Amino acid sequence: MTNSNSEMPMRTLGRTGVQVSLIGLGGWHLGFNYLEDELATRIIRTAIDNGINFMDNCWDYNEGKSEIRMGKALRDGYRERAFLMTKIDGRTKKDARAQLDESLKRMQTDYIDLVQHHEIIRYEDPHRIFDDEGANAALVEARDAGKIRFIGFTGHKDPRIHLYMLEVAREYGFEFDTVQMPLNVMDAHYRSFEKLVLPELVKQNIGVLAMKTLANGTILESKTVNATECLQYAMNLPVSTVITGCESMENLEQALNAARTFKPMSSEEVSALLARTAQAASRGEYELFKTTSVYDGTAAHPEWLGEEPPRVQRVMQTS
Repeated sequence: MTNSNSEMPMRTLGRTGVQVSLIGLGGWHLGFNYLEDELATRIIRTAIDNGINFMDNCWDYNEGKSEIRMGKALRDGYRERAFLMTKIDGRTKKDARAQLDESLKRMQTDYIDLVQHHEIIRYEDPHRIFDDEGANAALVEARDAGKIRFIGFTGHKDPRIHLYMLEVAREYGFEFDTVQMPLNVMDAHYRSFEKLVLPELVKQNIGVLAMKTLANGTILESKTVNATECLQYAMNLPVSTVITGCESMENLEQALNAARTFKPMSSEEVSALLARTAQAASRGEYELFKTTSVYDGTAAHPEWLGEEPPRVQRVMQTS
């Protein structure tokens, strides 16, 4: 594996003006128990040495192990070469602040480049986040204090919920810097973020972060596409970076090669690829994050979200 970033394509992260690598390194896989600390560090540092600067993570990944491992790997000058992102689940100002502070400690840094509200998968999530004592107030305060640079949100369930989050934010006079969402060869056929949300993000010049590009390998089980085709399909969209999980050096090499060899696809090439996946994708069977609760961490752990707003609690107490 080479140690040169000269071949890594870079793109602009929406209106932030920041240049990020076409491939982003996913944080979830890096905290798996069967991965040793040394291998996680090697993956992270090799990725950065080869031009990947976008580092994805989340407060809840593997009970904090993903952030801890990333913090260790970013020592010795690597932090300065990385665009560091993490996510928080807390919907209240109190919980969001506490989770952010914990992430800062785990990753051994005094600031995080991008923090995103995680798992916007319910229509009530935007209202909780933008409550007077909601999570966004905590992130705005943290941004003003220099603890974070940019604010975004993520979700994987339904593109209409993403659009509603943007609508509620607009009502509160707030503009997100980034949005993270599933973009893959199956998504175009079923409950499509590409068709419904992507045009709106481009219109507003919001940085687009693609995820679930291989759906944790599930899409490959359809036997309709290979990994490189999956990655390059997402790269062909107007995204800033394509986040992919790497739990081995082979996974990392695959991602690097996909980015280095990427060339814009013709409309005929896109059509042919989508034709191959149309039948398999028609009912969301290979996008379990849309059709099941398997990937809904906050559904399994509602305590991560924190308490409902005070006025909601009053209703609950009297009903």
